[in-house]
Amino acid sequence: MPEPHWLDRPGNVRLIWRGFIVVLALTVMVEPLVDLHPHFAVEALFGFHAWFGLLSCAAMIVGAKALGALLKRRDSYYGEGERDE
Repeated sequence: MPEPHWLDRPGNVRLIWRGFIVVLALTVMVEPLVDLHPHFAVEALFGFHAWFGLLSCAAMIVGAKALGALLKRRDSYYGEGERDE
């Protein structure tokens, strides 16, 4: 029996998630040290880019789900009218 992949272990997946959260938190905390050049007033708010990215990603997911529901076909769509002979 082959040895399981290292990502199959829940402990490793949890460690990766924690690492991502730490990196994202550090990115937001370093924001005051970066000289931003906002074009709109809302861009000057602390953490705006993080929230904008999160909400944009969520909107893309919702849009993809809606598009998938709109374009969905029945399971037998390609097999209609064909018979196995």
